[in-house]
Amino acid sequence: MAQLTGKTALITGAARGIGAAIAEAFVAEGAQVLLTDIDGAGVEALAARLGERAHARTLDVGEPADWSAAAEWVEQSWGGLDVLVNNAGITGFGGEAPSLHDPEHVTLDAWRAVHQVNTDGVMLGCQWAIKLMKARKGGSIINLSSRSGVVGIPAAAAYAASKAAVLNHTRTVALYCAQSGYDIRCNAILPAAVLTPMWEDMLGEGDARDRAVADVEAGIPMGRFGRPEEVADAALFLASSASSYMTGTDLHLDGGILAGAASSPRRAED
Repeated sequence: MAQLTGKTALITGAARGIGAAIAEAFVAEGAQVLLTDIDGAGVEALAARLGERAHARTLDVGEPADWSAAAEWVEQSWGGLDVLVNNAGITGFGGEAPSLHDPEHVTLDAWRAVHQVNTDGVMLGCQWAIKLMKARKGGSIINLSSRSGVVGIPAAAAYAASKAAVLNHTRTVALYCAQSGYDIRCNAILPAAVLTPMWEDMLGEGDARDRAVADVEAGIPMGRFGRPEEVADAALFLASSASSYMTGTDLHLDGGILAGAASSPRRAED
């Protein structure tokens, strides 16, 4: 039997990248999945490709009214929720008017825009998930934090702070649910250097992109970028009964970066 047969799941930021990969994995493993994103057309297209167990709706994770409407759809369609993946996130570097994000120059508007998605969105998602999962007598909340949430990122102050907040809120939600007697688990995945469209905003094009990719990969002990499908495998584990005794934990998918080595170890020569 597929790992998520009979389960219902909601994924934010599902139109592309890691969110889309998680959606594909969940549908393949038997779940009914609601794909949500601020890019409504993107999730509609993905749902059409994934088939009848995939559903789509537009959701701005920083807007309480959007969460309320999505929760109403879940209640009416499924009667509750088994899995939430809080994946939606922004760096603040994209868009028509990107601004500096270092601690000296970041503007309050830029800071707030990042936190509205990355921090407020996760808080609202967890809040609604608890309400919906209580109807199911349990569930699994999976929050996407980042390596940036455990180390300083001088050029991305808002992003790093928001991902640290996601990590700690994960622990808070896990403890709250356990102490309340809810069988609701909450865990975080911390990817680093996973090649997604979010990275493309920073890598550039042509030869410059190739050099940027090589520079990043030189600092990863495993010597390569991660793949969205590898993050999806971790999310599938946390969504399934295989992780039934895990809550408040963080899974690092970083190719060995946080282990301490600056680059791949040299092999001894014969």
